[in-house]
Amino acid sequence: MKNIEQLLGEKNIRVTAMRLLVYKFLAEKKIAVALSDIENAFAKADRTTLYRTVKTFEENGILHQIDDGTGITKYALCEKGCNCEIETDLHLHFHCNNCNETVCLTEHKIPQIKVPNGFVAEDVNLVVKGICEKCSGQ
Repeated sequence: MKNIEQLLGEKNIRVTAMRLLVYKFLAEKKIAVALSDIENAFAKADRTTLYRTVKTFEENGILHQIDDGTGITKYALCEKGCNCEIETDLHLHFHCNNCNETVCLTEHKIPQIKVPNGFVAEDVNLVVKGICEKCSGQ
């Protein structure tokens, strides 16, 4: 918990019990999770507090949003040193068509994409769809 408190402090995020619990929950997950997954994990918590926690984490580079094509926004913790910058920090995501889980493939960076003059890229999302190693048995 001490490391989480330190990380939140470095990002100028006030440490609260709920923020610590949500961060710990996300850190224990090896997959991206929907807001409803977080709400289900903390059923007695106020939904607004959970939503604000997720938004605060997102705005401060603690976690990132993933649009995996399912129509449900998912969230995953950013890797250490990530600033969610298009030029350096974006990575592949993999969505399994069998188990419906989405995982970050942080070791596989998205190459820098040049857009035509006059266009300004604000986000890049690359999702590979297929069967994950757990479902393929490999």
